[in-house]
Amino acid sequence: MQEQATAASHRVLFLNTLAFTICFAAWMLNGVLVTFLATNQIFDWGPVEIGWLLGIPVLTGSVFRLPAGMLTDKFGGKPVFGTLLILCAIPMYFLSRANNFFEFALCSFGFGLVGVSFSIGIAFSSVWYPKKFQGTALGIFGAGNAGAALTTLCAPKLLNMFTAHGAYPQGWRMLPKYYAAMLVVMGAIMFIFSVNKKPLSSGKSWGAMLRPLEDIRVWRLGLYYFLVFGCFVAFSQWLVPYFVSAYYMPLVTAGILASCFSFPSGVIRAVGGWMSDHWGARKVMYWVLGLSVVVSFMLIIPKMDIYSPGQGIMAQKPGIVTAVDAHSIVVGNKSYILIEKSAQLKNFDEKLLVFPSKEIWQEPVVKVGQKVGQKELLAKGVTRIFFQANVWIFAFLVFVLGAVWGIGKAAVYKHIADYFPEEVGVVGGMVGVLGGLGGFVCPILFGYLLKGTGLWTSCWMLMFVLSAGCLWWMHTVIVHMMRAKHPESAQLIDH
Repeated sequence: MQEQATAASHRVLFLNTLAFTICFAAWMLNGVLVTFLATNQIFDWGPVEIGWLLGIPVLTGSVFRLPAGMLTDKFGGKPVFGTLLILCAIPMYFLSRANNFFEFALCSFGFGLVGVSFSIGIAFSSVWYPKKFQGTALGIFGAGNAGAALTTLCAPKLLNMFTAHGAYPQGWRMLPKYYAAMLVVMGAIMFIFSVNKKPLSSGKSWGAMLRPLEDIRVWRLGLYYFLVFGCFVAFSQWLVPYFVSAYYMPLVTAGILASCFSFPSGVIRAVGGWMSDHWGARKVMYWVLGLSVVVSFMLIIPKMDIYSPGQGIMAQKPGIVTAVDAHSIVVGNKSYILIEKSAQLKNFDEKLLVFPSKEIWQEPVVKVGQKVGQKELLAKGVTRIFFQANVWIFAFLVFVLGAVWGIGKAAVYKHIADYFPEEVGVVGGMVGVLGGLGGFVCPILFGYLLKGTGLWTSCWMLMFVLSAGCLWWMHTVIVHMMRAKHPESAQLIDH
């Protein structure tokens, strides 16, 4: 890193952010495209196949982040970034010619390399700024995550245009061609206008460059990034079929609502970088992980309409049933008043219900002329519990979670810049690998969880467990560090 930011620093940061935005938009293409193809039955893909196609590009863009970061530290970001953009345009173009699952998966594996742009851009941006501005600079670069929102927002509209609103389904093949052209143009811009720069560690051997990976801190930060970035990537794609299938939204509307998750998460990352510079990355991560636990838990409860046996009415003495109607049952000279079914939950989908609602009523199980004994059931009780899981409340909570994770992404990389200032490419690449693996693994897990439980909210159960695990590990490590360095402060934390 250099001691002062210059005009060249700002120019490189701008180009890196723009290129990363385009790469991220391309990386998230399958979230919209695969949903469109499956929903319109152009290809016969179920939840598991969809999960794999959403995850394959993320896998490629994850496992190659470490070598991409090392190449950037070794040769500088300009040649590596420019070459990546142009090379990835090739499989993106051939995606337009895919005719089955295997061909689609193969092309997705190829264009998924655009995901390594993150480790390239992080390392290339870092060398241009001093330590005190690292959080802000890397946060601004990370705002390129908003490219996911560009795809979820614009791609459904483009698909509608290319397919003449479904009249010409094969028109979907134009979308990958447009994305391929966009990658080529951005690659040319990087080669023409960017300025190359290498870190001081560029002269190290490949083995020496990998040595920081022996630090357990790298792997702990990788787990945090698995959550705040990997799960962000997963939901940037998964929320499209989620809104379509769980809330019966049209694809365009689902894309708009999904962008409410991905766009703020990308943009607010710059704010997260500033917050990490100002208050410290550790304090920011406490809030991020804590809020992730709370919001994930709130999203666990699925939309439900449950009927359960309730309190019934039993005969107090034997006799003959002489009258039965919706209001009462008469046995001999004894009248039993029934709780009637109200219209409280009638047309419930048209109302805004924040909390679960309950309705209780009783239904006769005897007929006129029937002889009943003492304590024999006259009317059964019915309890109906309904939770709307209102789509707008759901979308708001998802928006909050996306913003929280966006701040967390910046805080993780502020840690890296503080602890490994000359190995940002290598360490950032490894953390990026682990984070990106979350984007690959989670859609597949979501698919299996959905198939196994039948609940769309099963993905939020996984998020709750993962968030709680990250928070527990971070707190345990911090308490251990405080006990070793400041025993008195550690006692305050314990209490």
